[in-house]
Amino acid sequence: MARMKFLLDAERCIECNACVTACKNEHEVPWGINRRRVVTINDGRPGERSISMACMHCTDAPCAAVCPVACFYTTADAVVLHDKDLCIGCGYCFFACPFGAPQYPRVGNFGSRGKMDKCTYCAGGPQADNSRAEYIQYGSNRLAEGKLPLCAEMCSTKSLLAGDGAVIAQIYRERVQRRGYGSGAWGWRTAYRETVAI
Repeated sequence: MARMKFLLDAERCIECNACVTACKNEHEVPWGINRRRVVTINDGRPGERSISMACMHCTDAPCAAVCPVACFYTTADAVVLHDKDLCIGCGYCFFACPFGAPQYPRVGNFGSRGKMDKCTYCAGGPQADNSRAEYIQYGSNRLAEGKLPLCAEMCSTKSLLAGDGAVIAQIYRERVQRRGYGSGAWGWRTAYRETVAI
């Protein structure tokens, strides 16, 4: 079974926000929720980089470790998903996640902010694949249709890659060999505890 991963090549990102827009439109994400966002580091200074951020579907997900109701689970493709029917909106996952992936539809105290939402890697949720109930709670299940996440497919510069980790690593390896090691694979080592062999 493939191990699905995201990889952002910061050398290629042009901060167009196509990934953000594609995600919001494909899943009809509610106002105030950003499953994916573009962050600019060193804005206006030398070394400026734009990075598309979302859930990195970590091997040992800290959000799952702190959830008091165990609403997180990992699929056979190594995608970290959550069950909104179990979520109590406590916010522990939000504080545990180093990528800021968990989002809430409202600002408030414990339990009043609503059910947590995050990137699903376009894999839906625990309901039957491509059912109406799944779409209403989690959005499109593109993985069940044999497609990759729309954010990566819409990336015009192909800076955001998604798919089988072995294939993604090979693509990045070839890019690095062609241009030399620049910005590095931001987030890869942190999320997957692996190194990029060059």
